[in-house]
Amino acid sequence: MDQSAAKIIHFHSFRENVGKFNLRKTTCLIPEMNRIGSHLMAAVFRSFGISAQVMDTFKDPDLGMAHTSGKECYPCQITMGDILHCLNQEQERLGERFRPESYVYFMPESAGPCRFGMYNKYQRIVLDSFPGLDKLKIISLTTQDGYAIAGMLDEKRVRDFRKAAYLSVVVGDVMDRLLWRIRPYEKTLGSADAFMEKSLRLMAALFERYGARKDFGRVLSKLDEVVEEGKALIDPDIPPKPRIGIVGEIYLRTHAQANQDLIRKLESYGAEVVNASIAEWINYTSYDRLRDARIELKRHLKQHRFSRLRGDLGGILGYAVDLGYQQWRQSQVYKRVGRRLPLPADHKIGHLEHILQEEDLFSFDAGTEACLSIAGIVAYAREGYNGIVNVYPFGCMPSTATSAIARPLMNGMGVPYLDTPYDSSSQPGREASIRTFMYQASQHFKRHEMKAHPRRRRPS
Repeated sequence: MDQSAAKIIHFHSFRENVGKFNLRKTTCLIPEMNRIGSHLMAAVFRSFGISAQVMDTFKDPDLGMAHTSGKECYPCQITMGDILHCLNQEQERLGERFRPESYVYFMPESAGPCRFGMYNKYQRIVLDSFPGLDKLKIISLTTQDGYAIAGMLDEKRVRDFRKAAYLSVVVGDVMDRLLWRIRPYEKTLGSADAFMEKSLRLMAALFERYGARKDFGRVLSKLDEVVEEGKALIDPDIPPKPRIGIVGEIYLRTHAQANQDLIRKLESYGAEVVNASIAEWINYTSYDRLRDARIELKRHLKQHRFSRLRGDLGGILGYAVDLGYQQWRQSQVYKRVGRRLPLPADHKIGHLEHILQEEDLFSFDAGTEACLSIAGIVAYAREGYNGIVNVYPFGCMPSTATSAIARPLMNGMGVPYLDTPYDSSSQPGREASIRTFMYQASQHFKRHEMKAHPRRRRPS
């Protein structure tokens, strides 16, 4: 691929080449954020007849750095390098048969003050600067409509796709939590990672085969087998370890290379880790849209704009159905898995908003992941976690706000707390700060060991 970029910006490209497009006869390039979840999602795409592949990640970080200024969020830099590296590889593989227009790049966005909403615009500018890559479209789902996918698939298949895709997210979360439950207590070093790679391939094949058929029973039955097999890897003679909760910016906390393998690092110092889930964010977007629709209904009633009420009620009903289905499906999967091996359940979004309101800490009106992170930190502390880590890109406004509120709050509650901002550099003091934090968490664990929760019982 010709790397000589032209310094021309065509702003009409934002309207024509960023948005929702029909995915037929294209290959959807999906960034690898969370490894398990990304591959299961790609399998769902393929189940519905859409060619989809998860791009290799962090293979050429210098390429991303070369086409960003350093002022952007770190995830923007990583994903910029990933898409350019992928297209380079495709051109080398296909030669003259390479057609940029036969690909679409999957890059969602969020509303509000988070810079994530600008990734696809900036990356559109960079792609347009390469000859021929202006023909590659960017698929952009947005939190403003709850990640609606209308227009991307045949209308009659949209709801089925959403159900299968959401289940893939929940199953991915469960598999992550299964891995984090097994690895600190594995009988044989490395067995948990090898087991999860095998299980990922197995579950992806099942989603690809049965996702479009909505035969979710087969998927969940196999998940049961995966949990039972994983449970057998746990050494019951290893005593419980300090439990650490992770919150923060969704990409950084789930992308192992971006956060310099933080979970494994914490485990190396004796932790059992639970990371906030991907489904939590999906549920939040549905909850927030429902909340906004209710606010609009009240506003129109006060203004006597009765012609708007039918649309408001339709929106409330639609978002309520989406959120209700998501919470039911998520609860079903966790309860089913919990009968075989107790895993930490996910936080309900309504409960998180209640925490913010009763403590007067923050407001869902402000939006962003700070809503989830601040409330999640308090929830972790109340549940008996022995330490909390806030993971985010250097300069991230929502996570900086989270830190400003959470640090004094955790000091008051006597729970160890650590901020871990990341960029493309390696901070020399990071290792010492993690080691110190884990010492504090271990001391907290020893003081509160008698308050252990049911999930910390050894598997029978």
